[in-house]
Amino acid sequence: MNIQKFTITSIAFLLGFASITAQTISSTIIDKKTNQPIPYATIEYAKNQGVITNEEGKFSFTLDKKITKTDSIYVSSMGYEKVIIPLGNATDSIIYIEPKAIELSGVFITNKNLTIDEIMDNVKERLDQNYNKDLSHKKLFLRESDFTDINKINVKLKKSTIEEFDREFIDSVISIIPRKSSYYTESLCDFYGNFEKQKLGIVKGAELYDKSNDGSMNALSDRLENILKKNVKQNSYLKIKSGWLPGAKIQVDSIIQNNAEAAEVKEELEDKDKSQENHFHKYRKSTIEGLLSNIFFQEDSKLNFIDKSGRYKFEVTDYTTIDDSSVYIINFEPKRGADFKGTLFINTEDFAIMRVDYENVKNLRNFSLLGISFYDTLYKGKTIFAKGSDGKYNLKYIEKTRGNVFGIDRPLKIVEKNKYVKGKRKQNELSVALDIGAGEISKYELVVFDSQSITEGEYETSKENEVIQPQYLSKYDPEFWKGHNIIEPNTAIKEFTVLEGEES
Repeated sequence: MNIQKFTITSIAFLLGFASITAQTISSTIIDKKTNQPIPYATIEYAKNQGVITNEEGKFSFTLDKKITKTDSIYVSSMGYEKVIIPLGNATDSIIYIEPKAIELSGVFITNKNLTIDEIMDNVKERLDQNYNKDLSHKKLFLRESDFTDINKINVKLKKSTIEEFDREFIDSVISIIPRKSSYYTESLCDFYGNFEKQKLGIVKGAELYDKSNDGSMNALSDRLENILKKNVKQNSYLKIKSGWLPGAKIQVDSIIQNNAEAAEVKEELEDKDKSQENHFHKYRKSTIEGLLSNIFFQEDSKLNFIDKSGRYKFEVTDYTTIDDSSVYIINFEPKRGADFKGTLFINTEDFAIMRVDYENVKNLRNFSLLGISFYDTLYKGKTIFAKGSDGKYNLKYIEKTRGNVFGIDRPLKIVEKNKYVKGKRKQNELSVALDIGAGEISKYELVVFDSQSITEGEYETSKENEVIQPQYLSKYDPEFWKGHNIIEPNTAIKEFTVLEGEES
């Protein structure tokens, strides 16, 4: 049977019989008219508990309780009818939902005649009262996807007095540097706090990348160290110069570590690295703090289209519904050299921004000097809020993508000097010309699955779990997050795998 021909009624019929413990519910939300997946739809299965579909309309969650045919899930998305479906065996099913006709409520009819300036003034006036900034305990899932693309890497050998540093060596170095690489991290966390102060406990984490790249670079590092030990005197120093920049001195002992003192320092550093098991925790916490601090209502946020609204042009382009609320669709664009364009979805009754989609219209930073360039090219994303029973809005989802390109086009000279050698201090020299161009993109997804208010005392006594380390995965494992609620991975993550024989 073609599963795409299932209707809501059919699914409900099939799902209505089960009584299952710790069941995993998986599905795809599809627009019944266009047959296209619906991203960022909300799936609620309990008060203050739910998941969100990914950009491909897919979702999955696990219920850790006994369920019956009377239990249901609630599917809703902006501009669509809310659907209620009995729980059961919904694995790999498809759920179709229909666009919703806008019903103009009395409040909506009254407010629809407001000017755009009046609407935006109301948004500003109610920022503090619309959003829940109280202390809470949240279940968060954070996914970071990093992509590097080296589009150009040319190294011209001009001079080398060390035989091993020849064209063959340089070519071997270039050959092991991956031109394209992907790195994914996923973390399930307990979050305590608010937008101003946070504590974070990591429940479980994963890293997905090609580990063979680490092995190649470690082998190169060992090879380089052996060459230096063989050819460079112990009490020498290296003079490093690039173009017109002043040269820097580096003591050779600190590089090749071939005396007792350097070895002792190295051992201390290695012990320190082993003790810093909370590196993964610190970086996740820093990432979450950064995402929260740049929400549009935060002070000094880059997203200044509300705080600096005079720099933007706003226009009501349409109306829609989110859950049971009528919503203005307002597009904005720069009019005074501002940085962003996008769309605001504003509740017509309380003027809360329920969702914002934004994208930069120009580079946020440009730097080019003496052959070194850096361009901050991409800053886009979306933020979604859900209205709670107290009338205030709680954070539900953040997606942000950052991108930059950088380049190096300049000479590099490394000279070994030694003041204890008779005659000229200059011992060896390596001179090359570098021409490198690369780009990086980082995408962040933060999902709130559950949120419960806590007191100041409960916050103070909450503990951070700093010792959980991520598990390395060479390919996507659908069983890894079994029993936990996350945002479904996209196709690129599911299809990522280290080629056989490459994993170290």
